[in-house]
Amino acid sequence: MAKITFHGNPVNTSGSLPGPGSKAPDFTLVKSDLDSLRLSDLRGEKLILNIFPSLDTPVCANSVRKFNELAAEKPGVRVLAISKDLPFAHGRFCSTEGINNVLTLSGFRDTDFGKSYGIGIEDGPLAGLYARSIVVIDENGVVKYNELVPEIVQEPDYDAALNAL
Repeated sequence: MAKITFHGNPVNTSGSLPGPGSKAPDFTLVKSDLDSLRLSDLRGEKLILNIFPSLDTPVCANSVRKFNELAAEKPGVRVLAISKDLPFAHGRFCSTEGINNVLTLSGFRDTDFGKSYGIGIEDGPLAGLYARSIVVIDENGVVKYNELVPEIVQEPDYDAALNAL
């Protein structure tokens, strides 16, 4: 269990992120078109998992915008924006914001992703959502970098994530 904060108040997560050098746990999440996508479907691709509580917050929305911009500069890298927001909200956000370099995925049907990645928020006002975190996975499915942002309302370290590729 990791400890983070939300506006300075302690919050616990369901575990710890998979560490660098470990095999990224497979998952099945829901795309904007309501089809399922497994991590194993993306084998052979370099991935950045941008995990966050909800697109309805400024910091989360900004992280998706920022990774959309950065991904356009990195050919061969796919960014997955993952939250428990409904796929309809993901689609609306991307359409409104002109987001086209990010694949949004929803954990609304899934109960294992938050546990297997250790980012399920266990208590506090955001209990049940995902903690803000980044996981970089290479084309062989191996974790190259992770970051559990210590304060939920802070942005992740974009440069460190990109430098891990």
